[in-house]
Amino acid sequence: MKKIAIIGAGISGLFVANLFKENLDYQVTIYEKNTSINLDEGYGIQLSINSIKLLNRIGFNTLESKDRFNPEKIDFYEIKHEKKICDLNISEFNSENCKYTTLKRSKLVEFLKDRLEDNIIKYDHNIEKIEKNNNQIILTFNESIKVICDYLIISDGVFSKGKSLISNNEIKPAYNNSIAIRGNISRKNLHNLNEKNISLFMGHNFHYVIYPINNDNEVSNFIGVLKYNLTANELDNYGLFKEEGFIQGVKDKLQNKISANILDNLNNIKCFPVFVSKGYLKPGNNISLIGDAFFAFPPSFAQGASQSIESGSELFDSIINKKNNFYDDRVVKVKMINNRSKLNQFAFQISNPIIVFFRNISLKILTKNKKFLENYLGKIYKN
Repeated sequence: MKKIAIIGAGISGLFVANLFKENLDYQVTIYEKNTSINLDEGYGIQLSINSIKLLNRIGFNTLESKDRFNPEKIDFYEIKHEKKICDLNISEFNSENCKYTTLKRSKLVEFLKDRLEDNIIKYDHNIEKIEKNNNQIILTFNESIKVICDYLIISDGVFSKGKSLISNNEIKPAYNNSIAIRGNISRKNLHNLNEKNISLFMGHNFHYVIYPINNDNEVSNFIGVLKYNLTANELDNYGLFKEEGFIQGVKDKLQNKISANILDNLNNIKCFPVFVSKGYLKPGNNISLIGDAFFAFPPSFAQGASQSIESGSELFDSIINKKNNFYDDRVVKVKMINNRSKLNQFAFQISNPIIVFFRNISLKILTKNKKFLENYLGKIYKN
């Protein structure tokens, strides 16, 4: 029996562990640095059909319908005039059992965690050293705990310590000159928005998205991306982003970028600096990276969670079938999504009125062009 060690109990680590636990040829253990998995966080995520198809392999389709939502379209708006430009029918990519889905991130994590036996996750294990000895990998946690495994899967997020250890800190994420603003808003405070759809508002150096995360018709998710310059000292002070003064300063910057009705009714606001990957690391020799540890995208194509799941599935198939194509195939997909994410952020945050005019005309045409949509979205949404 081959031993698999997974560093990080996020979406990608939990998902790939669920795949391996059904295979008797492998023994899987997750090592998580925190003392527990936080299931209180209520912010939303979007899952396109490429990830829903994979999640259904482990029973996601049995998740209660009240805990998830299937939006029909994306409605595009201009922030300045709060005017709808056009809509994109994302449900056209759905099948009977695989539908574009929004839900609380914590609900997905809880689903993945509950399918694993308790002894699979080892909490309070902070990775300190990764060594190779012939075909075995030796891990050191908390300075003295030694673990030997045959395969190592690193899935501990964008600031991956495991990745830093095997790369000697050569590949680090870069600040994207943006901050993400997360929150939620009562649906009763949303006026003139179609509650069945995702609403995307585009403006000068800022865009935001509002969408339902379940079927209770009470709360919708809010995520905004604001261009924001930060000094090196500010980036090092991660506690800064939790300070009331900093959050209020961000709200002040949004006064002219978002309607007062939405801004005044946002709850549970949190700010996060956006970090993205600039390169790829191929560790080889039975060591692999998945999820944000492999590559972190700008958050403008809503593929972060889906790619965490997809990369886990690809790695699982590669290991059990003893193939060596995981890295090359993953890089092709990552480049495609990264380019679309950067293009989206540029298009969503244009400020020049002439370019905005032509952008809006282009959106009206392209969102109805099946050939374009099949290329731009279909290549991502279909495994």
